[in-house]
Order: sequence, then structure tokens, then C-alpha cells
Amino acid sequence: MRYDLKCLACPLPEDVLKLKYFGDLDRLNRVIDQKLEKDIPQALKERLRLEKEIMALWPRAYPHDEETALRLLRDAFGDFSAEELETLRDDDAVEWAYINGQVRYKNNFLLNLVKTRKNYARRLKKTELLDKVMEKAELLNGCIQKMKEKGALGARFHIRTEMTISVPPQRAGQEVCAHLPVPIEYAQVKNFQLLELSHSGAVLAPADYPQRTVCFRAVPDRPFFVDYTFETHTRYMNPNPQDAAPQQPTFYTEEYPPHIVFTPYLRMLCREIVGDETNPLLKARRIYDFITTKMIYSFMRSYMTMPNVPEYGASSMKGDCGVQALLFITLCRLSGVPARWQSGVYVAPEDAGIHDWAQFYVAPFGWLFADPSFGGSAYREGDMERWNFYFGNLDPFRMPANSEYQHDFFIPSRHLRYDPYDNQDGEAEWDDAPVPIKLMSTTHQVLSMEWLEE
Repeated sequence: MRYDLKCLACPLPEDVLKLKYFGDLDRLNRVIDQKLEKDIPQALKERLRLEKEIMALWPRAYPHDEETALRLLRDAFGDFSAEELETLRDDDAVEWAYINGQVRYKNNFLLNLVKTRKNYARRLKKTELLDKVMEKAELLNGCIQKMKEKGALGARFHIRTEMTISVPPQRAGQEVCAHLPVPIEYAQVKNFQLLELSHSGAVLAPADYPQRTVCFRAVPDRPFFVDYTFETHTRYMNPNPQDAAPQQPTFYTEEYPPHIVFTPYLRMLCREIVGDETNPLLKARRIYDFITTKMIYSFMRSYMTMPNVPEYGASSMKGDCGVQALLFITLCRLSGVPARWQSGVYVAPEDAGIHDWAQFYVAPFGWLFADPSFGGSAYREGDMERWNFYFGNLDPFRMPANSEYQHDFFIPSRHLRYDPYDNQDGEAEWDDAPVPIKLMSTTHQVLSMEWLEE
């Protein structure tokens, strides 16, 4: 079943909210079903139906009870008391929720703690994770120096994206429609070449399609995969605010419900951040500085469970790469600076992972990049050069598969997607239902990378 996601702007009844945040899922579904039988507004009906889909995702996102969480923390750090865990909860340093009245912790709460708080990273009994963070910083810093010296960098990547579906016995022999992300040929991407597909008859979306995929329709008796090469070409930009044109465009400054919405709180926040500044480049810089220096990075549950992602980030003062990018985009648009979405996969050698970032436009410089989460990480590490770089610039290690937020696939899904806003790991559905996320596993493998002469 498909939903109009704009219905997320409809507030939930108070009794439903009480049950939601106490995590009483059985009663929640029962109360919603009773309300749906009554003569209530159609928008509220749509919102309540969608809420049942949303709450079905919560238990999977928060699998750890208190005992398991403490065991994981003690395995990682040695001595760790229940009181210390309570302090972390009070400080909103660990993501948790009530599931059936019991405190449950998010699946990756430990990794998030280590990633965002240096004192816990130093306490690790095993230093492999910390070593990986340092290696990534060294790679990025070396890349930044090359871009500044040469003015631009180019790279060619060979990528293999593979999706495996665990088929339940009752679904044996049934076809699925599977969508795997591939690069959009625009902005920094050139010379995409499709090398190999796992199944014949797949449909490749047009080169500049906003959420570009290869769509397979086949029995998943073996993994779906797509093998391809592409190039990224990134220029080093250091625009002078004094050179900003007096007349600026107005495209990409509109609202896009349910998330890019100019709520009263975001309007107040934008005025507080931007103040009386009129220069568009400096407006965007103030917004970037606010997000990177004030917000804490935090892994998130599915965005499907959040009615307004930017406002969530601005009120909780935490969020992952997508939350921070959406907040940056929304505040830029509120201040009259065009801004848009870009996301896909970070594809450094031996380090591929999904990621979101943003673009903003200032004439005469054109589209510039902003990566608040990479910038915030640099700021927390005290690396001011890298922090400044990610305002206006981007490293070459990106496979952008999405240029628009909340866009249909070229061959539209017939059911509610696991992530109806973005696509980085792919989606799949049978004729009568979506394939549950727990049955899908996607990997992105960087088979090779070579630098190009610019």
C-alpha cells in the first residue's frame, strides 16, 4: 500500500502519542483500529494507518535490554556501572526507547558512543575502531591537500553493489522487484559505465534520474548485483563572500513537505542563526557553523519514524548525516539560499558506507557542497582545516545516487518503501507486499580506484 507522506504533518491524537512513547504496541494498534472504524477526517485516517507501519519498525531498531547493553559496554570498556549508563541516558548520549514499557537500546548505541565522545574512544579495550577513524582522517587530510595544491582531483571507481534476499519458504519461486542504486551522471560524476548485471532484463533509469537505480524483476534464487565504473571530478572552491552577486536565484528555496517545512521553531532558529546577515555565502556559513559546532552526531532510527527530520535535529540537537544535511538545506532555504540534497555511498578504498550531504547555490560560484557531519567530525577532532574544507567542498570519495529527497523510483514502488525518502542500499517488493528489511542485505564493494589527471 502506498501512502501520501504529507499526512505526517497531521498530529496524532494524545492517547495514541501516550501509547507510542510508552511503547505499548499491542494497545496502540488496537486503539488505532478502533479510531479507523469511526467517522474521522480522511487526513487523520491516513496518518493513523501510516503510524501502524511506522511503529512496526521500532522493536527492530531497539533490540538491547538493560542487561545486554551493560554486557556490551563492559566487554568494550571493562569496568562500567549501571549508574554510568543511567547518566548517559540522562545526557541523551545513548539512543533508547520504551518497547512495551521496558527501556531498550538502539542496535548501534555502543558504536555511536565511541564515535562521538573521545573519552569513551580512549577507554576502548581494543583500539581497532579508533585506528580506523584515524586512518580515515589521514586519508581525507591528504586528499584535501592534493585538492588545494592541484585545484581539482579526479578519480575512477569500480564498484559492485549486491543485494541478497533471504526468501521465506512460503515465498519460494516468487518474483521480486528489486532496485539497486547506481550513480547519477551529473554534478561531479562523469563517464558511468555499466559492466555487468546479475539478471537479464533489468531496467536502468535515465542518466540524470533523481533517485537512479537498476530495477530487476526476477526470482531471487541468487543475489542481485550491479557492476559498474564511474568518475568523480571535484574542484577546490574558496569563494570570497565579497564576490557574491547582488541578485541571487530563487530555485530550490521552497518547502517540500513533510520534512523540508518552515515550521515556527525553524523560522525562529533561522533568525537566531542568520541574524541581520544579507550575504548568501555568509548566511550558509553561519548555518554550517551552527550545525557543526552545536549538534552532536548520533546514529538514527529509520527516518520513517520521525514526522519532521530537520525539526527533530534542531530540537534534540543531535542527528546523523541525513538529519544534519536536511537541517542545513531547510535553514538555507528559509534564509533564501538555494539548497538541495545529495546522497549515496562513501566509496574510499576498503571503506564503503552509505552517506548523505548537501549542495547550496551562490551566484556566481554556482553549486557548492556542504557536508555537515564530516565537518562536525573534524571540528570535534580539532582539525580546523578539514572543518573549513567541508563548507564549499567535497572529497572525491562519493557515489551520488540521489539528487532529490523523497522521490519515486523510475519504475515506482507499489508499496511503502522501507525508506521512502532516500535510497542507498536498495529496496525490494513482491507483488503483494514489500520485502521486510530484515530479509535484505546489501553490500557495496570498491573493487578498484585510480586517480585521474585533471
